[in-house]
Amino acid sequence: MVEQTPSIWKAYAKINLGLDVVGKLPNGYHRVCMIMQSIELHDEISLQPLDQGIVITTNHPELSCGPDNLLWKAADLLQKTYPLSGGLQIHLEKHIPMAAGMAGGSADAAALLHAMNDFYHLGLSLKELQELGVKLGADIP
Repeated sequence: MVEQTPSIWKAYAKINLGLDVVGKLPNGYHRVCMIMQSIELHDEISLQPLDQGIVITTNHPELSCGPDNLLWKAADLLQKTYPLSGGLQIHLEKHIPMAAGMAGGSADAAALLHAMNDFYHLGLSLKELQELGVKLGADIP
């Protein structure tokens, strides 16, 4: 069963209070020690069902809405992993500055995973959502 009325999920920005690079991992990622704090600034994600496909709209004119968008990749991952009926329209109301180190894209992808879990009543645990998120990027879980 899918919700027929749009709901809004918030994706909160974060700031780094402290960040130290303490090594490099075999996969190329850096090992870091950091102190982060979420802040009130947030993007908003709303979902509506479609007959098929993934459609992303946004208020931000510089943001891609195609398959290179992290939201598109997250929606595609869930559609390929679980038997979801129909497609999905995702609207992103962008307030977190892009490329500002505030985790806007990662927060949006994480919020979308939670949103789709609710929207499609998948019943995924936080651990399962984190395991999906890490397939998209190390910052998402």
